[in-house]
Amino acid sequence: MAEKQTTEKKPKLTPRQTIVQIAKFVAFSLGAGIIQIVTFTLLTELTELPYWACYLPSLVLSVLYNFTVNRRYTFKSATNVPIAMLKVAFYYCLFTPLSTYLGHLATGAGVNDYIVEITTMLCNLVTEFLVCRFWVYRNSINTNKLAEKDREKEAEKTAKS
Repeated sequence: MAEKQTTEKKPKLTPRQTIVQIAKFVAFSLGAGIIQIVTFTLLTELTELPYWACYLPSLVLSVLYNFTVNRRYTFKSATNVPIAMLKVAFYYCLFTPLSTYLGHLATGAGVNDYIVEITTMLCNLVTEFLVCRFWVYRNSINTNKLAEKDREKEAEKTAKS
């Protein structure tokens, strides 16, 4: 019983599972990136809004999508959704002002808006994965029904061998 609690608190992923997790996070983040770039482009090209006013709504839409799919499919977490959202929101309370300010400085210095946006998105990809993996979902990876089905399939596969 104690071993099960330890496993639930500190998930032990195999190297293969870790690679799959990273690949899923990147793939879903590309989807979120498309949402962010499309929103950012529409706001940049169709309005006279400053960089930050185009960046913030595009970031919010991207985060909502990314949180939803990564919680379910990448980290397969059954954790309390409001608590997980609060943790991600805390990360963005730090990331967003910093990235918005640096983006404003860069565009003010003549750096192309899209170069700033893509650089910011890449930084966000890496830091958000680390925050989600090692803080937000640290103790609840592979705990949802999807993970349970995967374990059942693996057990059946092992039993047939």
